[in-house]
Amino acid sequence: MHFTGRTWRPPYEAHSVIIQAASGCTYKKCRFCSLYKDECFRMSPMEEFEEDLAEIKSYQPYARRIFWTGANPFAMSYENLKLRALTVRDYLIKCQTMAMFASIRDIRDKEVWQLKKLRAMGINGLTIGTESGDDGTLALAGKGYTAADILEQCRKLDEAGIEYYFVYMTGLAGKGRGYWNAVNSAKLFSRLNPYFD
Repeated sequence: MHFTGRTWRPPYEAHSVIIQAASGCTYKKCRFCSLYKDECFRMSPMEEFEEDLAEIKSYQPYARRIFWTGANPFAMSYENLKLRALTVRDYLIKCQTMAMFASIRDIRDKEVWQLKKLRAMGINGLTIGTESGDDGTLALAGKGYTAADILEQCRKLDEAGIEYYFVYMTGLAGKGRGYWNAVNSAKLFSRLNPYFD
C-alpha cells in the first residue's frame, strides 16, 4: 500500500478499508492545525491507486466501504472523483460506499448534478472539519469561509443525498466566546442535516 505522510481516519470509519487517495492538505491555513504543515498536497497517481485497490482485493475482496485518506481528497475535480469511484467499483464489486475528508471549499466548485452523480457512484460520507458555525470563530481560526458558506454548500449535499458529518471544536473561540460559539453553531447546524456532529 502506498501510504505516505500522516494517515488517519475518523473513529466511526474503524471498519472501513483505507486507501490513500491524496496526502497533505490543499489549504494549510487553519491557525490551530499542524497535522499537515510539513506535507505538500499530492493526489495519488492512478497507477498507485489501482495497485492499492488490487492489493485490497487480494485481502478483502468483499469490502463494502472504503475510506479515502488525505486531508481533503474531495478537492479533486468531479472528473477525477468519478474516475476513481468507478475504478473502485471495478476492483471491489461489493463496495457500496466510499467516504473521505472534505472542506467546505471543496464543495463550491461542484454542481448539484455532479454531486448526485458522485452519490450514485457510491461516494457517500464526507467528514467536514467545519470546527464551528460562528463567523467570529471561523475568522479567528482562519478557516477561509463563513457560516453562510457552510449553509450554502451543505444544502447542496442535502439536495444530492450525500451523507456528511461535522467536526466541531469546543474551545476554539477563545476565552469568553465559548457560549456564543456554541449557540451560533447550534443554530446553523440545526438548519442542515449532518448525520452527526
